[in-house]
Amino acid sequence: MLALLQFDSAALPLIAQMLSDGRLPALADLRRRGTWMRLDAHTLLQSAAHPTLYTGMDVRDHGLYSAFPWSSADQRAYPVQRFAKPPTIWERLTQRGRRSLVVDPYLSWAPREMAGAYLSGCHFVDRIVLPRRSVPSHVRRDLVRRHGRPPRLDDVYGRPQIASLASLRDHLVRSPDRVAGAVVDLLRRDAFDLLWLTFGAAHKAGHHLWDAASIADGAIAPGDSRALRDGLESVYVAIDRAMARVIDALPQHADVIAFSPTGMGPNRSRADLLPGMLDAVLTGASGGSAAARRGSRSPIWSLRARVPVKWRSWIASALPDDVAANLTTRLYLQADWPRTRAMAVPGENQGYVRLNLRGREREGCVDPAEADALLASIADGLTTFLDPDGRPSISRVERMADLAGRPSAPGLPDLVVTWSDREGASLSEVESPRYGAVARQGSGSGRSGNHTDDAWAIVVPGRSRQRDPGRPAGIADIGATACDLLDVDRTGLAGRSLLEAA
Repeated sequence: MLALLQFDSAALPLIAQMLSDGRLPALADLRRRGTWMRLDAHTLLQSAAHPTLYTGMDVRDHGLYSAFPWSSADQRAYPVQRFAKPPTIWERLTQRGRRSLVVDPYLSWAPREMAGAYLSGCHFVDRIVLPRRSVPSHVRRDLVRRHGRPPRLDDVYGRPQIASLASLRDHLVRSPDRVAGAVVDLLRRDAFDLLWLTFGAAHKAGHHLWDAASIADGAIAPGDSRALRDGLESVYVAIDRAMARVIDALPQHADVIAFSPTGMGPNRSRADLLPGMLDAVLTGASGGSAAARRGSRSPIWSLRARVPVKWRSWIASALPDDVAANLTTRLYLQADWPRTRAMAVPGENQGYVRLNLRGREREGCVDPAEADALLASIADGLTTFLDPDGRPSISRVERMADLAGRPSAPGLPDLVVTWSDREGASLSEVESPRYGAVARQGSGSGRSGNHTDDAWAIVVPGRSRQRDPGRPAGIADIGATACDLLDVDRTGLAGRSLLEAA
């Protein structure tokens, strides 16, 4: 058996410090018995990390780079679950008759068929990244009956209140043990070739508990700030305890890989400001004009910004999943397409720009002969924006064609914006000497932390032996390892196995 224990989006410096302090004994034991390695998390587009992990394929081939990828045919963004997708690693195993137990893969999609069980929404339910799904359907019902119903913890755009952050911390501290109990039950009742268990509590906690002082509504007393900061550590401790329970329940001589496909650090993203910045560049707006502030987003943005965060949370939880997902996608780009030359498409961290290219987009208006000049003009204009301290808001703007180096899947952005290395969650605006100010609508995403490239793994051979992939290991190697060990077709996979049969 191969057990893949995904300590999802863990902050590597904090993990290292807690290991040194002896606060993560299960992880420390794995490190003692195995090999610790940094993973190359470079996927061209940061938000493609999880689809790359679960499919084992390069983003240039699978084309899934966001929770809301862009559809040229409909000229709008859709949830990733709506798109045609390549088979996941567990679907490849199913085709070979191998049985998998897959629990809470972040930002994934239900398999078309499944040998074993696929479960989403066990730690908590988030209609975008961890919707309530189960294949077969009865497995989740049985687990809820035995171990309790997970809470709904949908992300809510805007500045959270201290009480809501404290409640989130408490839910995330409790959830790993509940999930571990469910997984142990399933391991005792049935046999599996692969366990892929994602501890998503670390991911959610990293986004929202990184630095409460930068996002919380109202002043934070020193005691409160410390308690919330320690909240991220307490979630990591809870995951470590849960991981120990699961490891104890594994078959003897199971191969184990504990890993994180991305890291976590301060939220440097200014992606929610990108539509306004782009609009200012395209229109030549200056002096902080309404056009520069508004960008090409739906009026729903303005409406949402006026609704108190506590009300948004209640409204979101009351809406049916399909309705909420549709409203979320409608937040992006309700544009006058015959006059819209470029659009900022959704991204969690980096900024993504796509031309409204004639012959590619449903209502494209940009002549392909003008594309190079327009992309250069946009890149030049965006790099003029500065933070309030006078330093550049953007580190670099790159062309996807240059990054990819070969033909890629349709729907990928044309420009990739990498923000400065400074915290951006608390910014109220950015300003260009050429185009004026672009203000945030509302108070930002509500995330104090965001993803970094600090991916890592601990490889612990059981019946197998460690294999040198012949280059620095990467996140695509995780799926390749599962396919190689379990004798499954690995056609189209980008990675190389980290283990081989002894």
